[in-house]
Amino acid sequence: MHAENKTNPEQAQAEEKPFDPATDLPMYRDGMDWFVLRVASNKESHVRETLMRKVQIEGLEHLVGRIMVPTEKTKTLKGGKAKTSEVKLYPGYVFVEMKLEDDGRIPQDVFFLIKETTGVGDFVGTAGRPTPMVPHEVEKMLFDSRLPEEEPEVRMEFAKGDNVTINEGPFENYEGTVDEVLPDKGLVRVLVTIFGRQAPVELEYWQISRGEQ
Repeated sequence: MHAENKTNPEQAQAEEKPFDPATDLPMYRDGMDWFVLRVASNKESHVRETLMRKVQIEGLEHLVGRIMVPTEKTKTLKGGKAKTSEVKLYPGYVFVEMKLEDDGRIPQDVFFLIKETTGVGDFVGTAGRPTPMVPHEVEKMLFDSRLPEEEPEVRMEFAKGDNVTINEGPFENYEGTVDEVLPDKGLVRVLVTIFGRQAPVELEYWQISRGEQ
């Protein structure tokens, strides 16, 4: 008789869920604090990946822990096609979990490893000493860094009552008022005055722009 190989549903779920450094590790780890590193704009992910690789190669994991670049995925519709993009929530900054020397300075090996990385500026702090983030800042940063559980919903930039200008299509340059937002279709229903009467026109959100309020 063959024994049935039963999988615990919780175990299966745990196996499917990828490791998330933002939620699967404690906010603070022994002897480490979180610091803010200024970097060149649009270089955040490059700096993070380079630093992680260099820390591993140099065996400095005991001095440098997690390196985070919080992002948010947004989905937009254009021409009926969905496009998902990733937006940096803190442009120009990378968050580093790090252990400092007793005098508050960065360990020399870590200092050179970080400073010799392309795109890196300085740590936020004074007199060459990085200032640790306070707990509520760390909590928010890690919350913003968590892996998304599902696909993002379509983001609509308009709300009922917004004054808008139509930029494309047969009603180009007409002004109107948003009557209804239809995120599932990526459409916005706009009330436009045509020949002295208000008429509803359905437009894709990228065909309009917000007018003066």
